[in-house]
Amino acid sequence: MTNRDPTAAPTPPHWPEGPRPPEGAPNILVVLFDDVGFSDFGCYGSPIATPAIDAIAERGLRYSGFHTTAMCSTTRAALLTGRNHHSVGMGCLANFDSGYPGYRGKITKEAGTLAEMLRPHGYATFMVGKWHVTPLGETGPAGPVDGWPLARGFDRFYGFMDAETDQYAPELVRDNTPVTPPGIYETGYHLTEDLTDEAIRYIADHVAAKPQAPFLCWLAFGACHAPHQAPRDLIMEYDAKFGRGWDVEREERLARMKAMGLVPDHAAVPPRNDMVQGWDAHSDEERRLFTRLQGAYAAMLDHADRNIARLMEFIDTAGLTDDTLVIVLSDNGASQEGMLYGFVNAMGPFNQRPETVEEKIARIDDIGGPDTHSNFPHGWAMAANTPCKRYKQNTHGGGIRDPLVLSWPKGIEARGEIRHQICHAVDFAPTILELVGVEAPTSVDGVAQMPIEGVSFAASLSDAQAPAKDAPQYFEMFGHRGIIDQGWKAVAFHRPGSDFAEDPWELYHLDADFSETNDLAEEQPEKLAALIDLWWEEAEKHQVLPLDDRFGPRFAENAARRLGDRRVFTFHKGVGHIPTDVAPDLRSRSYRIDADVTLSEGDQGVLIAHGDATCGYSLFIEDGHLVHDINVGQHQILRSETAVPPGDHVLSYRVTRTGDAATGTLLVDGEAVASGPIAFQFRNFISWSGLDIGHDRSSPVSHYAAPFAFTGKLRKVTVTIEDDQDGDAEGAAQAVLARE
Repeated sequence: MTNRDPTAAPTPPHWPEGPRPPEGAPNILVVLFDDVGFSDFGCYGSPIATPAIDAIAERGLRYSGFHTTAMCSTTRAALLTGRNHHSVGMGCLANFDSGYPGYRGKITKEAGTLAEMLRPHGYATFMVGKWHVTPLGETGPAGPVDGWPLARGFDRFYGFMDAETDQYAPELVRDNTPVTPPGIYETGYHLTEDLTDEAIRYIADHVAAKPQAPFLCWLAFGACHAPHQAPRDLIMEYDAKFGRGWDVEREERLARMKAMGLVPDHAAVPPRNDMVQGWDAHSDEERRLFTRLQGAYAAMLDHADRNIARLMEFIDTAGLTDDTLVIVLSDNGASQEGMLYGFVNAMGPFNQRPETVEEKIARIDDIGGPDTHSNFPHGWAMAANTPCKRYKQNTHGGGIRDPLVLSWPKGIEARGEIRHQICHAVDFAPTILELVGVEAPTSVDGVAQMPIEGVSFAASLSDAQAPAKDAPQYFEMFGHRGIIDQGWKAVAFHRPGSDFAEDPWELYHLDADFSETNDLAEEQPEKLAALIDLWWEEAEKHQVLPLDDRFGPRFAENAARRLGDRRVFTFHKGVGHIPTDVAPDLRSRSYRIDADVTLSEGDQGVLIAHGDATCGYSLFIEDGHLVHDINVGQHQILRSETAVPPGDHVLSYRVTRTGDAATGTLLVDGEAVASGPIAFQFRNFISWSGLDIGHDRSSPVSHYAAPFAFTGKLRKVTVTIEDDQDGDAEGAAQAVLARE
C-alpha cells in the first residue's frame, strides 16, 4: 500500500481574473423615449420644458441628422444589435411573424445585443423599461424566455414587455417574473418615477459592489407613447402654451431651430399633412379639446424630464458624471395613432363604439388620468415632427428623423455643439463599441455572429466636419420605402391595399431641402431611378422582401397559429399577470366562463378579470349577486336577480352569437339567472392590460375598488371558446398597430 500526501496538489492554486474593460471605458446611460417628435425637446425648439435634457445637450452634442426605422420594435432591434432590423428578423413588429426570415418578430441569435457584446468586457448591464423585441405570444409567465432581456445579455431587468402599458397600472416584469407595481394612482404612483427609481437603484447597487467596473444602463421610458398620462397640475400648465394651435406652433418651432443652428435658414415648413385642417377651421370647443390633449402629451414629456433630472443628480452625487456617456434619443417620430380628433379613451372605437367629439369634450378634465387612454390628434403630431412630413410608421422625415443628445465630459470636449452628419439607429452600437474600445464579437454563446452593418459615427463627436458614413441607408415600414445616399433621398408613401408598383417615388436633395418640400422626381428621373435600383439592392441584401401590407390577414394568421386547436383554458387560483396575447381570445365569438367556487355568507370579489378601466371584462360576486361587466368605454352590466346562496357552485357567464348579434347569460350551476343582449361585444380588441384570476389589478375593469380580491374559495376558472369567430381582422390589426 502506497502512502499518499492528502495535502499535495498537482498544480499551484490559480484564480482566473474576470474580464477587464479597456482603459478609460465609460459608463453608458441610454435614455430612450417613445414616439417623441424631432422638435419636442426644448433644445430642439419646443416650448415643452425639458431642462434636464437641455443641460445634457449643453455639456455635449445634439444631432440634426439622426434617423430611426419609423417604429419602436424595429428601432430597438437596430440600436441593440448594430444591424438593420430586417436583417435580424424584426421587419415590422414583435407582434407579427410572417414566416419569412426578415419578419419573425424576434432578434435572431446571430445578432448579439450591445449588452451581449459589452458584458464579456467587464460591463454590468441593466435594462429598465420598455423591451418589445420579443414575440408577444412568448411574454407570458411560461415564456419561453430566450428572447427576454436576461437571455439577451442584461444582468437585471425591470420593465414591461409590450409596446405600451398604463402608466398608473403597468404590467411589470422583474427579471423573468411578472410582478405587481409598488403603488397605485391613489398613492401617487406613476411608471416613469418607478422606472427612474429602479435605474437609480441598479446603479447604486453596482457602485456599492463593483465601483471599478463600468455599466450599461438602458432606460426606456413608456413616455411619450399613448396613453398620455401625467400629473394633472402639469397638464393644466400647458393650456396657455398651446392655445394658439399647431399652425403657429410649427412656425415658431422652426424659427427657434434656425436660430439654434439645428436646421438651415432655407428650411421650410411643409404643407399640412393629409387631412389635417388649419387650427382656425375648428370650433372653439374642438380647439379647447385639442389643446388639452396636447397638454397631456407635453406634461408626460415634462414629467419624464424631471425624472431624468433626478437620475442625473444621483449620477453626479455618486461621482460618475465625468465618466458616464449619456445618450438621450427617441425611437421614431410622433404618432399618427390619435387620428384626426385625438382620443380621450381610444378603446371604444377599437370595438366599433365611436367616441364622438361631444363625448371627448365632456371628459376633457379626465384627460391624462387613470381611466383614460389619451392620444393627441394628427395636427399636434405634425407639429411635434416640425419641420418634417408625415409621422411614425412613415419613411418621410416625420417618421424617421429624431432627436439625439449625447454628453461625456471626459470623452467629448464639445459643449453645446450641433452635428449635422446623417446617421442611423443601426450606427449606434458600432459607435458605442468604438468609444469603449472593443470589437464586435465573432461569436456569442457559441453562435457565430453576422457582420455589423452599421457604421460608427464616433469621429463626429470630436470633429464637426467628419464625413458622414459613405454607405446607403434603406428604410421600409408597412410598405413605405425610402433610401438615403450621399445626401439624396428617395421615398415612397404606400397606401395599404394599393399596388406597390404604382406607388409614386419622390426625390429630395437633403443637403438643400431639409424638410423634403421640393420634389425633384420629374426634374432628375435618372437620379431617382438609380436610387430606386439601390433600394432594391439593399432590400434583397437585408431580408426586406417580400413586401406585405396585409395587416388584417397577417394578424389573423398569427392569432390562429398561436391558438392552434386549443379551445379550453384552465386557470387555477394564484394564476395571474397573463398578457393579452397569451390570454383566451374572446373577440367576436361564442364562449363560456366557468368558475368553480365555494361561497360562505358575505363572500365577494373578482373571479376573472381581463383589462383595465378603459376596456375589458370582469366576472365577480358583489353583495351576494353574480355580476358580469363588459367595458368598452361604456359599461354593459349583467347582474343576477337573486343572490347566490352559500355552498359549492359553478358560476358561469356564457356568450352566444347569432350572426352579428350576441347574448350574454349568467348561470349558477347551469341554471340561467340573468340574460340580455350585448350592445358592444369585443370585436377587434379586448385590452392592452392582461388577465387575472381571483382579483383585478390596480386599474379596475368595473366600478369596484381594485383589487377586489375574491374572499371565497376559488378552485379554478375554465374558459371555453367556440370556433365561430368572425371579427374584423383588418380592424384588429389596426388596433394592434395603434398600440405600437
